[in-house]
Amino acid sequence: MPAWNESESVGNTVTEVLGAVPNADVLVVDDGSADGTADIAEAAGATVLRLPFNLGVGGAMRAGFKYAKRHGYERVIQVDADGQHDPKDLINVVDGLQHADISIGARFADKGSYEVRGPRKWAMSFLGWSISKIAKTRLTDVTSGFRAGNARAIDQYCEHYPAEYLGDTIDSLVVAVRSGLTVTQVPVEMRPRQGGQPSHNPAKAAIYLARSGFALLIAMSRKKTSVGTDRSAAK
Repeated sequence: MPAWNESESVGNTVTEVLGAVPNADVLVVDDGSADGTADIAEAAGATVLRLPFNLGVGGAMRAGFKYAKRHGYERVIQVDADGQHDPKDLINVVDGLQHADISIGARFADKGSYEVRGPRKWAMSFLGWSISKIAKTRLTDVTSGFRAGNARAIDQYCEHYPAEYLGDTIDSLVVAVRSGLTVTQVPVEMRPRQGGQPSHNPAKAAIYLARSGFALLIAMSRKKTSVGTDRSAAK
């Protein structure tokens, strides 16, 4: 669970995750927060990895995956600290790993009422169509941060998890697929943010459209990487 200044929501999110999956280990990667994010997450029952300064989502996620590999975890799932990802969908998303290396909790897969409009919708539709072609399977929500990975995915992410714009979603997914990992999606419902304010407006939506296309081009230009298959000490 990457978190940067999410003191309003991280405690409740951790509590909800542990309530939905009592035997889960929750790691919050505090990405150099200036508020009480780390202390609140720890008090709620999470293990907290405190980064000394803000690295961005990509850097925080790579730190989390390295922690998972170092401690022998075979499956991980990313959950946003703002509470938008409903913990009741956790098990279903992880169960998607029975069929693929990466399982995406998809907001636009015939479940729930989450929707976007305008340039953001155009960008997401274009990205979904493009990456579906690369992955050879239908994907409707390739920018979702609600995704699980198995040991092969963890190994891949530890070696290559970009910190650029949308690198944590588009770039990491494209490079993983081009390196031989398989991907599937599971329908989920999205909730409103439980704290803080969303930053979307028409100008930012237009910028999102342009930058997401650029992010895809960068992802396609990266070299393919090899993925290991042997891991021990499953958790």
